[in-house]
Amino acid sequence: MAAAERVAALPLFPLRSVLFPGGLLALKVFEARYLDLVSDCLRRQQPFGVVCLLQGGEVRAGKSAAVRFESAGVLARLDEVDSEQPGVLRARCTGTRRFRLDGAAAQQTDGLWVGSATLLADDEALVPSAAMLPTVQALANAITTLKGQGAEPFNLPYRLDDAGWVSNRWCEILPISLGAKQKLMELDDPQVRLQLVHEYLRGKGVISD
Repeated sequence: MAAAERVAALPLFPLRSVLFPGGLLALKVFEARYLDLVSDCLRRQQPFGVVCLLQGGEVRAGKSAAVRFESAGVLARLDEVDSEQPGVLRARCTGTRRFRLDGAAAQQTDGLWVGSATLLADDEALVPSAAMLPTVQALANAITTLKGQGAEPFNLPYRLDDAGWVSNRWCEILPISLGAKQKLMELDDPQVRLQLVHEYLRGKGVISD
């Protein structure tokens, strides 16, 4: 897809989290508006947009509840959908393209948010610089540790030779604020994103130069 491609009516799923390209997203869907969203996206083989909530809850709390969310997010591709019980779906998704809303999103009568969006360019595939190798190795070590605990936090294949992939995976697991994660996700230069992660890890004593 071209970097300037636009989506006229992108369905949005506001969450208290920041999705990154290549990231895993597990959802438990039970509200009617999102059950319809998942069914429609499955039928049309189309993604939906995940945006980080700034105000309001993930679950609809009435017409008077104010909801605000970030103007940039990431498309989520539905990989697996299972019916846990009547009226409840478990969905496994993968983050793909970043996008920026062209203006204010509109809420439909069923409560679903929809907005016009411009898709942003994918990260350029860049090999991490030699100075970033401690951060790359630390992620490899973290993956080994998590797998030893029975966790599989990232999609295969592991792309440890890709600065954008390494920085995105770190951003997902670092104990930083959602606001910081959002700013990192929005950065267009994967090397800059990785450099900021590197400096954070060095400051916390996780790595040393």
